[in-house]
Amino acid sequence: MSMDLTLEHKNRVRIALAEAFVDSWVDYAYMAEQIRPYDLKIVEDILYMEVAPVCFWNLEAAVPPIWTGFEDESLLSEIDKALRARETSPVQRIIDRLKIAWLRYSYGYIWKEILKNL
Repeated sequence: MSMDLTLEHKNRVRIALAEAFVDSWVDYAYMAEQIRPYDLKIVEDILYMEVAPVCFWNLEAAVPPIWTGFEDESLLSEIDKALRARETSPVQRIIDRLKIAWLRYSYGYIWKEILKNL
């Protein structure tokens, strides 16, 4: 049975999943432990619909600027800002739908690695 995701729990999940986009060794076992109590479909959607759109650029940069971890409050603020933009703009929803499809394809290995550690 999975736990309900309160906003506090959801933010912890977001912070843990963002570590996959840091330019250093990724602790997939830690991420798996953080998401274990929750519905995996919901967590996968959080990864690709909320976290990846805000964090993927770090791995796409020629010299990734973030290699020790995202700052929690800034990360959560950027996710909230992106979700509000998606909610209020039909054009942004279309752009994000395409971006999310690309992110699921390009970074599908992240979810597979997390699942291996559950």
